[in-house]
Amino acid sequence: MRIERVTLHVVRLPLKFPYVTSGSTETHEAHVLARVESDGLVGWGESIAPERPWYSGETTSTVLLALEEFLLPALFAADLAGPEDTAMRFSHVRDHRMAKATFEMAVWDLFAKRAGLPLAALLGGTRERILCGVAIGLKPTLGELVATIERELLAGYRRVKVKIRPGEDLTVARAIRAHFPALDFMVDANSAYTLADLELFRAIDETRPMMIEQPLAHDDLVDHATLQDALRTPLCLDESIHTADDARKAIQLRAGRIVNIKPGRVGGHAEAKRVHDVCAAAGVPVWCGGMLEMGIGRAHNVHLASLPNFSLPGDVAASARYFETELIGEPFVVLADGTMRVPSGPGIGVTVLEDVIRQVALDSREHRPG
Repeated sequence: MRIERVTLHVVRLPLKFPYVTSGSTETHEAHVLARVESDGLVGWGESIAPERPWYSGETTSTVLLALEEFLLPALFAADLAGPEDTAMRFSHVRDHRMAKATFEMAVWDLFAKRAGLPLAALLGGTRERILCGVAIGLKPTLGELVATIERELLAGYRRVKVKIRPGEDLTVARAIRAHFPALDFMVDANSAYTLADLELFRAIDETRPMMIEQPLAHDDLVDHATLQDALRTPLCLDESIHTADDARKAIQLRAGRIVNIKPGRVGGHAEAKRVHDVCAAAGVPVWCGGMLEMGIGRAHNVHLASLPNFSLPGDVAASARYFETELIGEPFVVLADGTMRVPSGPGIGVTVLEDVIRQVALDSREHRPG
């Protein structure tokens, strides 16, 4: 397969409510959308990089630069035998995994459409429905947090993730457990702590969360192993895992007992599958994380989460939860049993609303070979 045309759209949409974490407050999301065309078929990808480098070094601006300056020439020069070839063609570029994933996932969509298969089938998925959890940002008061959790449980979500940060951590965990004695909840620190906070995490441990996500440095495995050894609660690694080799090392070090897989964080579906397989072989469960994706990125996550070792509810919330503007014709909904259907049509299985994208795009750029 040769790529004949690529269109890049920069879309910035307001969130329905501010999303507050230990590192930032998000009121809008600006993502790069990639439309990739070959033989009359179109594949779509979406970058997960935020506007500011609070989660990783990549941003909307760096993604656009990397796509146009370094990755696009390699993509146009390639004759792709399969979607896995895309990552190999980008291997000369270090890092920039979110940018790579933008094209790589669009190519997976293309190959699935050419085969007439849902993306899930091409990836090796085994589920027609996936388990859904929800992520809740920091709230001004504990009362508002409790009310938000109650609303999300009524909406059907099976697991609740709550952000914490220094000064808003133990009180949050205790309040949740006091109000919801049987709730499967987890806390996400987004790398805001160090081993000096060991006693704090021992106290959080007593509230029986189902997991603590990425409490220590974004590039650390060793200190996480020390912390994990001191806790009963499983640690979940997110920012620390960029490759299947990272996952292997984390498992060997016992740095955590659960892994959050975001295809955009690891460079696309091929590496996400490898991380999944490494974890499955070691008996380490995984779940699919979210980065406030719009409809295209959300569709890719739903298909990936159909793989067999995605045994925990992921951050794959309903389309309507974050944005008023919808970019796909078949928005994702959470069913009463806390699951979400995996689209059964070819590729990502949703209709991309190209007219809407063109109307709201801040910038659109078309590229052809040569």
